Amino acid sequence: MTQENSTETTPAAENSGSDLFNTAAGWVLFAAGLGLGLSILSDKYFHGYDAEMPEEPGYFIAEPESTEGPAEMSFEEALTLVSADDGAKVFAKCQACHNVAQGGANGIGPNLHGVMGAPFASKAGFNYSSALSGADGNWGWEEMNAWLLNPKGYINGTSMSFAGLGKIEDRAAIALYLNENGSGLPVPEFVPPAEEEVAEGEAEADVAAEAEAEQDAAAETAEATGE
Repeated sequence: MTQENSTETTPAAENSGSDLFNTAAGWVLFAAGLGLGLSILSDKYFHGYDAEMPEEPGYFIAEPESTEGPAEMSFEEALTLVSADDGAKVFAKCQACHNVAQGGANGIGPNLHGVMGAPFASKAGFNYSSALSGADGNWGWEEMNAWLLNPKGYINGTSMSFAGLGKIEDRAAIALYLNENGSGLPVPEFVPPAEEEVAEGEAEADVAAEAEAEQDAAAETAEATGE
């Protein structure tokens, strides 16, 4: 005799599953309502949607101060603050590659005797990079200043591996030292800004006076001709 297994669900089991579902759904709705209520209360208390300044603000985050330092002095001014002797000391950083002796041999870098005022890449017997040998110009004061500050930035593609000198006084000192060794370029005169403005004002006044004198002379000539 075969016993048949019944798969029908009893009414008690159905009621139990329904109660569990209702209980879980109730807790979910309760949690959602509680969260919504707390959100509304916090917005009212902390003025979450109010664009006005609260009565008792917390603290303010200060903006960082500017990191920009004072403007660098002009190269002309820097030249007045140092000497060729100072440049000889700074040039110690360059002696692994260069020398300034008259007739001295080229090393990793060219001999620099008489370089100030000379054309770029003009030292005989040295194999310059194509970037430097293809550049036009002479080693004047401003050119040397820019080169010593950042060689690769000044002439892109140069094989010069030196990173540069950040202090303008060091660059000015080396330029004076190089100028003393076989060059002799006139050192540019430094005119303080206040004196420069006065000089410009005097020059403008002189031009105006000359123009007025010419107008007076022309008027006198016209009167004499008319008579």
